[in-house]
Amino acid sequence: MPELPEVETARKVIAERALHRTIVAVDDTDSYVCRPHAPGQIRDALLGRQLIAAHRRGKTMWCETSGLDGSAEHGSAEHGSAEHGPDLGLHLGMAGRIVVESPGLETVWGGEPFRRDAQPARAQWDRFRLDFADGGSLVLFDKRRLSRVRLNPGLAALGPDAGTVTEAEFRDLVRRGTVAVKARLLDQSKLAGVGNLLADEALWQARISPQAPAGSLSRPAASRCSLGPVAGPNLAASRPTSASASWQTVPIPSSSSLWAVLVPTPHNASTGSSPSSSNQVAPVIRNTPAGLP
Repeated sequence: MPELPEVETARKVIAERALHRTIVAVDDTDSYVCRPHAPGQIRDALLGRQLIAAHRRGKTMWCETSGLDGSAEHGSAEHGSAEHGPDLGLHLGMAGRIVVESPGLETVWGGEPFRRDAQPARAQWDRFRLDFADGGSLVLFDKRRLSRVRLNPGLAALGPDAGTVTEAEFRDLVRRGTVAVKARLLDQSKLAGVGNLLADEALWQARISPQAPAGSLSRPAASRCSLGPVAGPNLAASRPTSASASWQTVPIPSSSSLWAVLVPTPHNASTGSSPSSSNQVAPVIRNTPAGLP
């Protein structure tokens, strides 16, 4: 399932490849993915506009849109305005990906890693599509149909982004109540962006039982399982670009916490194992399949 790092790669693909391109066609006919909007409602709201900025909090993305004259000003980062376009909300669900095609450029995937599938891709797996005046497109690809597209998505129910909270904020958010600490990490209203994979990895590194009551953690223990700036500069450079790379979690030295950052580590060509390092304390948690763009 796409978690904060995967969703950030999708947001980055949109920011780098899909902005400032005039929308000339919209396919919003999948009424389940685009609920509660009726078919054609998102199309009518977006035609003639441009995506002008891509944002993310936790696993939720939203894109600001321009006015019909292409103006880049925007009244609100959450609810749009009458003068300018609505925000386009995107959620990848369990297995969604963002696919952006540009004329003369390669097709770029963001989100869940690209995997070669023996089953040919089907047209119905393109759940939502924007076509641009230059001939390119943005597609929400999702075999499982659990992704979502909404206009002006609400963010009030989401807690702070897990990639931006400080160590002190993290401790304050986690060390409350009798709920199991893993359940607290997965509660999107408290900390947005953490899923099973990141929660398990942080608790494994901190040597904390997932069933431990959140309120029972000491300050040092809570600091040990802090996630660190997983959506910061290190993440931007962390996406593997070749089949010989792996996702690996390694600690960044800190006097009081274990900041986990996802970085690619090249495999040893002869053994298939990662080079040894005294700083590498965690197992490989994501293998990069051949064909990842």
